[in-house]
Amino acid sequence: SAPAGADGLTLVPYFEGERSPNLPDATGALHGVTVRNLNSANIARAAVEGLLSSMVYCVDKISDQGIDAEQIILVGGGARSEAVRRIAPALFGAAVQVPTPAEYVALGAARQAAWTLSGHEAAPPWSVGVAARYEADATPYVLEQYRAAAQLTLR
Repeated sequence: SAPAGADGLTLVPYFEGERSPNLPDATGALHGVTVRNLNSANIARAAVEGLLSSMVYCVDKISDQGIDAEQIILVGGGARSEAVRRIAPALFGAAVQVPTPAEYVALGAARQAAWTLSGHEAAPPWSVGVAARYEADATPYVLEQYRAAAQLTLR
C-alpha cells in the first residue's frame, strides 16, 4: 500500500555484503528515515525496491555488454510474492512475466552450461509457459534514490 519510492525511505539490502556488484564487505542501511515515512508499509516497499534494484543493476551490466533483455521473467521465491510481481515492472521499465511453476533456476543453469560447451555463438531459443504478466509505468526516480543510498553505504 506504500507509494513508489516509499515516501523517500530507501533500504540498501547489503546485510551480508553483495554479490552483484561483488562487494563482500558492503553493509545494509535504511536511508531517508523520517517520522512521517517510518511505517511498516514503507519499510516493506523499500525492502522490495532495494532487492529489485540490485537485480536491475545486473540487467544493466549485461546491457552494457551489448546484450539487451527482450523480456523480464521472474522465477524463484521472489516470483511468488505479489508485491515483487507488481513492483518489478516499474523498476525494470519493462513488462514482467511469471512462468508456470518449475525448476527454472536449475534448468537455466544447465541450459547455459550446455550452450557454453556447444561453442555456438547464439543462444538457443527457450520459451516458458507464462502464468501471469505484469506491467507498470517506469519509476526511474526510485532507482536513482536507491543508487544514491547505495553510494552512501559504500563510503
